[in-house]
Amino acid sequence: MASRVVRNKKTMSKTLTFSCVILCLFWVLSTAELQRFQHGAKEDGSLSLLVVGDWGRRGSYNQSQVALKMGIIGEKLDIDFVISTGDNFYDNGLTGVDDSAFDDSFTKIYTAPSLQKQWYNVLGNHDYRGDVEAQMSPVLKKLDSRWLCLRSFILDTEIAEFFFVDTTPFVDSYFTNPKDHVYDWRGILPRKAYLSNLLKDVDSALKKSTAKWKFVVAHHTIKSAGFHGITREIVDQLLPILEANNVDLYVNGHDHLLQHISSLHSPIQFLTSGGASKAWRGDVNWWDPKEMKFFYDGQGFMSMQITPTQLDIAFYDVFGQVLHKWGTSKKLYSAF
Repeated sequence: MASRVVRNKKTMSKTLTFSCVILCLFWVLSTAELQRFQHGAKEDGSLSLLVVGDWGRRGSYNQSQVALKMGIIGEKLDIDFVISTGDNFYDNGLTGVDDSAFDDSFTKIYTAPSLQKQWYNVLGNHDYRGDVEAQMSPVLKKLDSRWLCLRSFILDTEIAEFFFVDTTPFVDSYFTNPKDHVYDWRGILPRKAYLSNLLKDVDSALKKSTAKWKFVVAHHTIKSAGFHGITREIVDQLLPILEANNVDLYVNGHDHLLQHISSLHSPIQFLTSGGASKAWRGDVNWWDPKEMKFFYDGQGFMSMQITPTQLDIAFYDVFGQVLHKWGTSKKLYSAF
């Protein structure tokens, strides 16, 4: 009888130890900081890049034409890298790392010499309809060294920090009313804990940042006159964190258009670059003209040119023509 009690105690001890290990591992994973990547500025301290979104259609819907003009503008601006605002592969993401859509929609489309730079990609809602982990697999980087895609991460460029945020899990309707779509929620569930940790990580990273410029890149709209309009969950949960931490730009895709909103109630500039292939011509909702600096319901992309004291953006159409420019400046503060 005594030996049985001893064995039971040993079993309980092992079970408790194992449980503690699992709990500790969960705590470490759930409180881990966002992964950080470095991409240095040019020798003169400047940085230049293109922003494109909602593109992966094997070249159709003028994706190839937009890519051609991106290459020309990219060479002219001597870009350092490219940012994608998500929905990288239509209609339902990738089926796996061996899906030909990666080659047909990315490698074979963005062939210009100026576009052979690093691409930093976030996930969109259409990407979550396929094998979402395939897009984050190192296998794709072996297939095309330009590719880097994670859920959320930080890009430090010395003069600016880009905070890439995974916004698809915020949207309630993808969980409650998926409309016959199947979403790949591996790595997301339990959803409440995932979102809570993500918001804490973003808030912490923004607070720690000493960058002159802070830019947030995500897929979903916060403010938009396009089809999707306002994403209420992100407005309620993420926007207050961005405003409290002096973010300069919120850059997104999702609505298939080009857009610049300068809010009357927020210092953040809201920029949409989601016109890299299929555009939604005429699908426009009213927006306060005092806030709407630019709206174009066609195809195109955006550029950013950054120095420690100056930020300039431009939007281009499918013909490479400049449709809209905007700039702002910051003073350099001396320590003496």
